[in-house]
Amino acid sequence: MPLSGLRLTALALLAATQITAAAPAIAQDRGFAGPYLAGLHARYNSDYRAAAQYYTRALSRDPSNARIMDHALMAFVGLGDVDKAVPVARLMRQNGAANQAAEIVLVADQIRRGAFDALLEDFEAGLTVGRLADGLLKAWAEFGAGRMGEALAAFDKVATDAGLGVFGDYHKALALAAVGDFEGADALMDGTALQFGRRGILAHLSVMSQLERFEDAVAMIDDIFGSELDPGLSALRDQLAAGQAVPFEAATTGADGAAEVLFTVAEALQGDANDTFTLLFSRSAEYLRPGHVDALLLTAQLLETQQQYELATQAYLQVPASHPSYYAAELGRAETLERSGKPDAAIEVLTQLAKTHANLPVVHLTLGNTLSAQKSYAEAVGAYDKAIDLIGEPRAEQWFLFFRRAIAYERLGDWPPAEADFRRALELSPEEPSVLNYLGYSFVEMRINFDEALDMIERAVDGRPDDGYITDSLGWVLYRLGRYEEAVPYMELAVALEPIDPVINDHLGDVLWAVGRKLEAEFQWKRALSFVDPDEVPTDLDPDRIRRKLEVGLDRVLADEGAAPLRVAEDQN
Repeated sequence: MPLSGLRLTALALLAATQITAAAPAIAQDRGFAGPYLAGLHARYNSDYRAAAQYYTRALSRDPSNARIMDHALMAFVGLGDVDKAVPVARLMRQNGAANQAAEIVLVADQIRRGAFDALLEDFEAGLTVGRLADGLLKAWAEFGAGRMGEALAAFDKVATDAGLGVFGDYHKALALAAVGDFEGADALMDGTALQFGRRGILAHLSVMSQLERFEDAVAMIDDIFGSELDPGLSALRDQLAAGQAVPFEAATTGADGAAEVLFTVAEALQGDANDTFTLLFSRSAEYLRPGHVDALLLTAQLLETQQQYELATQAYLQVPASHPSYYAAELGRAETLERSGKPDAAIEVLTQLAKTHANLPVVHLTLGNTLSAQKSYAEAVGAYDKAIDLIGEPRAEQWFLFFRRAIAYERLGDWPPAEADFRRALELSPEEPSVLNYLGYSFVEMRINFDEALDMIERAVDGRPDDGYITDSLGWVLYRLGRYEEAVPYMELAVALEPIDPVINDHLGDVLWAVGRKLEAEFQWKRALSFVDPDEVPTDLDPDRIRRKLEVGLDRVLADEGAAPLRVAEDQN
C-alpha cells in the first residue's frame, strides 16, 4: 500500500517508535508486503517475538491499517509487553478500530495508572469488554476510587445478573475482606470460594483465620485436600493448627481486584477459547499485579501449548523460589525444556528440585519419567524408588508409580522385579488397561503364560476398545497362539486406529502371511519400513528383519531363527 499522502499522527509515531525501539535488527525491507506476510506467518505459529518485529515494521509503513494494529497488539500482549501494546490500542481507539482486545489493554492501562474515574466514565459512555468482566471491573474501579458503598452496590448488581451471582458474591467478599470486614466476607465465601478453586479456598482460609476459626480452617484443608499436601498447603495447615492468623492478601487494592477479575476470565476461557485470546486475560492480570503467581503459571501453560517454549520458560522463572508454588513452576519449566529438545537441562532442573523438595513424590516421579524417556533406566529406577518410599502405604490411584518402575526394570532386562511391580500395580487397580496390556504383551513376547496374557489383554481391550496399541496386543497374542484367522480382524482394526505405527503394521504383515495373504503381507511390511524413524527405532522393531522377510518370506526367517514353523505354532502353549 503506497504511503504517499498519508500523514503519521503523533500517536502513530509514538506507537511505532516505542515498538521499534526494543525490536532487534531484521533484514531490511522497504516495502509493506514483506513484513506483513512474514508477520502473518509468525502469527500463525504463535511466534509472538517475530510477529511483534514484523508487524512493527508493517505498522510504521501503514499506521492506519486496523488489521496490522490488531495483530501487533496481540503480539506484544503475547510477549508480556503490555506497555508496548498500550499506544497501539490508543491508536486503534482513535481510528475507530478498537476491538475487545484493544479495550482490555486500555482498561488495564487505566487501572494500573489509578485512573478509576476516567475508566468509569468510559463504561458510562458505552465501553464494554465482556458481560462478566464489565460489572466486576466497574465495582473494583469504585473500590479503587475509594467509594466503598458504590463498589458494594456494583458487586450486588453483578450478583443479581442471571448466571453471574457467584462471581458478584465472591468478589464482593474479597472487597469486604480488603477493608477488614472479615465476618461479611466469610458469610459470602461459605457459598462461593470453593467454586474458584485453590485460589478461592486460600482466600477463604485467610478470612477464617482472621476470625480465629482455626479448627474449621484446618478441617477444611483436610476435607478438600486430604492428607497429602504440597509444601504451601502443609505450611498453611501447620500455621492454622498453631492458631496463627494468615494475612489477607488475595486482593487489597482496586488493581488487585481487577487482576482477579481478568484471571477469573482467563481460567474460565482456558480450553474453550483460542489460547491467544485466553493469554490476553492472563497477561493483563500479570500486568495489573506483577508477581501474580497463578496468572504466571497459567500464562506459561498457554505458551507451552502453543510451543512457545522460551517464553513459557521465562514465565516459569518469574515464580520466586520462596513461593509455595515454586516446585510446580520448576516442574513446568522442566517439561518445557524437555519438549523443546533440551532433555539434559530438564533433568538438571529436576535433579536440583529433588534436592530442595526431597519430600515430594511428584518431583521424583517426574524425574524418573524424564530419565526413562532418555533411556536412563537405572537412574530412573532410583528416582521411582524414592517416590514410592515417600508415599508410604499406596492408594489405588497410585498404581502408576509401580507401573512406571516396572517399565524401567523391564527395559533393563531385569524381569523379576518388573513383573512384581506390574502385579503390584494390578493389585492397586485390577482393571487398569495400560498395565494389563503391558504385562500381557510382555508375556507374549517372552512366549510364556499365553492363557493369562490373553485374559489380561482381552480385559484391556474391554476397558479401552479404541486404543490401537492394546488392540494390536490382542491380535498379536492370538497370532502367537496360532489362531491366525481370529487375529486378522484385530490386527486390521489396530492398523486402522494407529495407521502409521511401524510395529503394528509389521505385526499385521506377519498375521496376513500366516493366513496366506502374502502380497498383502509384503505391502504391510513395506509400509512398516516407510514409517520407521532412523533416529527413533522402536525397541521391539528390527528393520533388518523386516527387509529379510521381504526377501525370503516369514517362513524362511522363522526357520533361520530356529523358531517353530507357523503351521505348528498353535502347539506352543
